[in-house]
Amino acid sequence: MPDSSRRGFSSAAGLIQYYDMEETKSLKINPYFVVALGIGAAVVVEFLNWRLV
Repeated sequence: MPDSSRRGFSSAAGLIQYYDMEETKSLKINPYFVVALGIGAAVVVEFLNWRLV
């Protein structure tokens, strides 16, 4: 099979390509961890803001 037939949909003269395959080598982070980290950071910032004023 030629290389061009396995490539995803191209637009903008080939500058942007969309692939159907999902990346399997990327880092997986649980969405709940990201939300908890954001809430924790907001609590720390608000506590420090309250404590330093």
